Amino acid sequence: MLDWLFRPSCPCDAAAKAWVEERLDWLAGEFDDSAFTGRPVVLPTPEFFPDPYDGSKKSVRKLLDRVCDFMDVVPDLVELRLADMTPKVWLVNEAGHDLPGAGGTYHEGLRQFVVTIDRSGLDDPMGLVGTVAHELAHARLLGEGRVMREEFDNELLTDLTVVHFGLGIFLANTPRTWASHYGRWPGTDLLKPEYMTPPMFGWALAHLAWFRGEERPEWARHLHGDARANLKQGLRYLHATGDSAYRPAGRR
Repeated sequence: MLDWLFRPSCPCDAAAKAWVEERLDWLAGEFDDSAFTGRPVVLPTPEFFPDPYDGSKKSVRKLLDRVCDFMDVVPDLVELRLADMTPKVWLVNEAGHDLPGAGGTYHEGLRQFVVTIDRSGLDDPMGLVGTVAHELAHARLLGEGRVMREEFDNELLTDLTVVHFGLGIFLANTPRTWASHYGRWPGTDLLKPEYMTPPMFGWALAHLAWFRGEERPEWARHLHGDARANLKQGLRYLHATGDSAYRPAGRR
């Protein structure tokens, strides 16, 4: 009688839901080998990151090389730089919202992709994995000429590419959601974040579990509380409704 009170729902709004599904389909067309088609889901465990880590440039380099392997980037094509990127003075926009600094940046040098990492993040190796994976996703997208920087969803798509390659846990656990970085989805009045929000990660990871046939994915235990809750909500909704425009090639 009260079933309507407990009907499963998608964790993100309609515009974000449609974007995740559309871009997952686009990524499947660009990269056919992914976590959706059998590539392992990368976990914050010694199995995937066996090297000692002490925050030195040498250990950061080893971590970056590991992530390169997970994302099919040739390590020799990536130059690593460490820099002090945290702003000494916090700035705000016209609405009074903080303007954050970057955890990492990507640009193209003469012969290599250049990934620069903020030294302030070196004491969190698993958060660093997410930052490195995001910057290497730029290499796969921008560096390989798949998208242009001017794309309205450039940073969002970069986050989703990390999920596609199986490292979504690391970004879902450390999302970058800043009020100062919100705009509008094209053609709507709905807020569009610059980077993927926890509900968007939940929806994308729910698809990952759904298409891998994992009703209770073992890897979900590595997600932090909110991230795990969004995943569970998305999975319940998918199992109850099948309401998604995305179908990996093997399921079409």
